[in-house]
Amino acid sequence: MIRKIEISGIHLEVDSDLQKYIVKKIRKMERLVPKTSRTSLHVEVKLKEEKTKGKKHCHCEIIMHLPQVDLTARETTVNMFAAADIVIAKLKSQLEKYRSVHRDHGIGRKNRRIRGFFGKN
Repeated sequence: MIRKIEISGIHLEVDSDLQKYIVKKIRKMERLVPKTSRTSLHVEVKLKEEKTKGKKHCHCEIIMHLPQVDLTARETTVNMFAAADIVIAKLKSQLEKYRSVHRDHGIGRKNRRIRGFFGKN
């Protein structure tokens, strides 16, 4: 379970729809985190909106604090929901790499050998 999710807006009032959307997406990513790391998982979401020369830029940055490393992803688009989707997709790929590096590989092979010895596939 994710211990803490902080959502903050810079020059932006974060409405409840956007907050619920981001929390829902982050909770889905939780299953990619190894079980031993879930208890100390902390997520920061920083949302920023800028207007320059009539154009609106929405910045989204998510920092995921895991035991050995901090994963960071950021994106800028014209829509905050789209920026959040892209950042979450980037974080998913980073989490898959983290998971493959921090996985205990020896246990699976040992169990396969034991199952093969007793005739169970």
